[in-house]
Amino acid sequence: MALLINEEQQMLKESTKEFLDLKSPISSMRKLRDNNFQTYNEELWMEMVEMGWTALTIPEKYNGLNFGYVGLGQVLEEMGRKLTISPIISTVLMSTTLISLSKNEILKSNLFKEIMNGTKLSTVAHDEGVHHNPEILNSLISKEGDFFVLNGKKNFVIDGSISDYLIVTANNESGSNVLICVVDSKSTGVEYNNKVHMDSRTYSDITFNNVKIKNDNFLSFEGDGKLILEKTLDITRIGLAAEMLGNIQEAFEITVNYLKEREQFGVKIGSFQALQHRCALMFGEIELCKSIVLKALQAIDSNDSSLSKYSSLAKAKLGSILQLVSNEAVQMHGGIGVTDDADIGFFLKRARVVQSMLGDSNFHLDKLAKIKNY
Repeated sequence: MALLINEEQQMLKESTKEFLDLKSPISSMRKLRDNNFQTYNEELWMEMVEMGWTALTIPEKYNGLNFGYVGLGQVLEEMGRKLTISPIISTVLMSTTLISLSKNEILKSNLFKEIMNGTKLSTVAHDEGVHHNPEILNSLISKEGDFFVLNGKKNFVIDGSISDYLIVTANNESGSNVLICVVDSKSTGVEYNNKVHMDSRTYSDITFNNVKIKNDNFLSFEGDGKLILEKTLDITRIGLAAEMLGNIQEAFEITVNYLKEREQFGVKIGSFQALQHRCALMFGEIELCKSIVLKALQAIDSNDSSLSKYSSLAKAKLGSILQLVSNEAVQMHGGIGVTDDADIGFFLKRARVVQSMLGDSNFHLDKLAKIKNY
């Protein structure tokens, strides 16, 4: 498959850019931050819903657009350029993906309807360790009378504080299966510890104390919970890599423009050969990142059996290059790069958080080594 997007995907990318240039410049992120770290702009979110972004990957049988993950990747990339804060990662990328893999048709239909029309937000709560490790799962769902009961704690839940539904993973009583259930965020026994991270976004540590779950609120059946979870995590990592690609490109372009304008010793600093060499290195790495992300997105849409490999490759490579470019960008800006007067510092801050989501570069390099039997 050629590493090119088609005409329809290109049109989506261009319309997304035009929309975000007008409605969500980087200054919008500053406003949310300065307004006591507001979690997102509800009016902007509803406009995204009207643009059809919440329906991009939902199958047509549920009235979705079925546009595919290559299309969603273009939206995420452009949002990465503008550092747009919205529930699209938690509700569209993570939750919609997991729901689509479930066999609970009634619950799927209801959830998809509410997500597409923007009336409900959702997120996935899985991580329990200090660092991402999907194998750590101590939360437990047990049977008590006519209900199931959930106990456990989840860390670093994206948009946990604003989500209407929490899609939670836990072990069954025997520990033999991973169960996935939908919990109303306002249920009795759900407690939140919300934290603002350095990217000015809010993440939650959530505790579940004897939370009651109805039998028809499960998204996993017949032991398929672990497979659903693994595929959801792989797809989400690729989506994060697409956002990171947008972060990288925008930070690089801002820096190159700055080098063309800033003068030192009576000349533009962009004329210094040492800086040109460093920019040339970044340019080459960015071109490689574009191919990796597109190949990974295509692997999702084609249901490639090597999805896990492409997912870890994308997350590992984009994480390392985002760190390189964000570091170089701030350094080339000089002292102003670490002040609030310049936008470039926001890219470094976002880089540090998104790199650690669902595994950093070292985590995925290790995973790739295991896949290759090293």
